[in-house]
Amino acid sequence: MAVNASVGPHLRAPVGRDAHRWNTFRSEKTLVVAARTVTSTVRVLESLPTLLRDDSRVTVVFAYDPTSAFNDGVLGLLRDTGCRIMPWSQLDTITPDLILSASENIDLPEGDCPVLVLPHGIGFQKLVPDSRTPQTRLSGAVQDALLDAERAWIAVSHPDQERQLLAAHPKANGRTLLIGDPCFDELSASLSNAASYRRALGTPDNHRLVVLSSTWGPTSLLGRDPELPARVLAALPYDEYRVAAIIHPNVWSAHGSWQIRALLASALEAGLLLVPTVHAWRSALVAADVVIGDHGSVTLYGAALGKPVLLAAFGDDAVPGTAIARLGQDAPRLGPREDLRLRVESAVADHAPERYAEISQLAFAETGQALARLRTALYHLLKLTEPASAPPPVLSLPRPDAQTDTVTSWTVESAAVPDETGRWVVAVRRHPAAVSSTHGEESGAFLHLACDEEERDHQLVESASVVLCHHPLSTAVSALAWIRDTLGRFPGCQLAATALGRGGCLVGLRDGQIVETTVTGPAVDPGLPAAVVYTCLRDGLPLDDTFVSLRIGNVREEDVGLRLKRVPPTYPQR
Repeated sequence: MAVNASVGPHLRAPVGRDAHRWNTFRSEKTLVVAARTVTSTVRVLESLPTLLRDDSRVTVVFAYDPTSAFNDGVLGLLRDTGCRIMPWSQLDTITPDLILSASENIDLPEGDCPVLVLPHGIGFQKLVPDSRTPQTRLSGAVQDALLDAERAWIAVSHPDQERQLLAAHPKANGRTLLIGDPCFDELSASLSNAASYRRALGTPDNHRLVVLSSTWGPTSLLGRDPELPARVLAALPYDEYRVAAIIHPNVWSAHGSWQIRALLASALEAGLLLVPTVHAWRSALVAADVVIGDHGSVTLYGAALGKPVLLAAFGDDAVPGTAIARLGQDAPRLGPREDLRLRVESAVADHAPERYAEISQLAFAETGQALARLRTALYHLLKLTEPASAPPPVLSLPRPDAQTDTVTSWTVESAAVPDETGRWVVAVRRHPAAVSSTHGEESGAFLHLACDEEERDHQLVESASVVLCHHPLSTAVSALAWIRDTLGRFPGCQLAATALGRGGCLVGLRDGQIVETTVTGPAVDPGLPAAVVYTCLRDGLPLDDTFVSLRIGNVREEDVGLRLKRVPPTYPQR
């Protein structure tokens, strides 16, 4: 087998005949992790450190198998994690005590050491292309050669998976281990941190996080409808929702990040958060208020966690009789021409957390015990005494890396109506301009384009009615100077609004008036009070010494105070 040049044919891993001459730790056993795809390698990396915690008796080396169509990214992942890597060809020269992998599709050299195969998803629920034939095969099913040699041990998360596997591959009889699912245990243990994860992902309080989940292949969500992310962002109001996408690592590996970002360019400009392929998808799924998915494992994990689920795609490569097939029968489908906002809101309003409990019970057994059972199995196969320390605890997931908002332009729909007391209520709803399909004013509402001054599309910002500065300016003098400069640079804009460091907002009008706004409750970005001033201006409502109510979509309502600010003599009137 050819060795990938980037690994190096002469690499000396800490294993082999003379390894003792170079090693610091005097281990008793050697465990080789077969790393073939990002998906399978990540699954091992998520569990193995906890299983071997504080034990110097085991040397771990990662053997890179470059034969997969989805091998791109594996070496970078291993190096970023600090793993010791050896070329696949070196497996012929060593005698490991155990080979561990979450890829069932590995060609191992002959030998007698056991091979423990972990699932890289949930069970055996999908038919995938067979790299050795033009046919398909059952994902997760180990090759007959390993079963014939009685070397393979296959971890399953539910007894039904064993029965399913034996029906398709009778040679697996007696070669399965009921472990449970460490990933699901961690997801479940982290549910109480959902709000914290949402904030880290850039989802403000009082907003919902919609997570799009796509497996790989032509029948996946993105395979069937690559424009869905942009349509979801166009349909959901910016001040009520954020949208993230979890895309299967095989998509990233096969097509590359450049292609994915080019394909989703409009959605990314509209604020789509592309969740990193390694580890971070788990906290994003826990944070989700709604999952729009397909027949992939991430969607099933979401349902099992009690999340509302909408199926935007569901391929015929899903295996009948599995938990995912049952989800395909029970979860509501999302049609290509449906009102996305209405469907999302209905999914939340009509959902009960226990809706998919029976489906979860079909996929996961021994919940909360997977790491403990896996450690016992690992040490048994290594022929080592299991550590006397307590079984590894199920830890909650770390907070994801903080994300910042990338939206710099909005279409803003607003309308002023009096309430029962005669007080004016200004309702505002914003959508990212990159995907907005709103054209024209309807039902008495006003429509305008608002752009941040950092908007990179100069033609767009030059056509904006409102230009914004989201970085709070420390003094009123600097704010007035910014307003003067902005109105001069963009003669087409009617208002220029900036946040103030001490709170509040200054809005400059084309006629030279300056309106100071104060908003009750949590801080809001200047685009919202600017929309209030714009609406009052269009409707002929007073701008001085008055209070109106700001209704932000269906999220909340705040009081906004408006007063005209005396302009210093140095401020030019226009």
